[in-house]
Amino acid sequence: MVIDLITVRTNDGYTAEVPSINGCESWAHSEDEAIKNVIELVRFYTNLPPGNEIKIDRARKYPDKIIYKLIFDKD
Repeated sequence: MVIDLITVRTNDGYTAEVPSINGCESWAHSEDEAIKNVIELVRFYTNLPPGNEIKIDRARKYPDKIIYKLIFDKD
């Protein structure tokens, strides 16, 4: 399965969201922390077992946001 993750730099930190999963978004002071939080939400919403790896691939960068691809097997 491949889904998009979008991070946006705000005045006081970063937001990260997965648009294809309703409510799957997070805010943090650092981009890495926001991504980590969203990965946990993706695991929860998709019922992904803890052993399944999620790969993160940076796809595109714009001045105000970065789009990543989350790649994982959903059994």
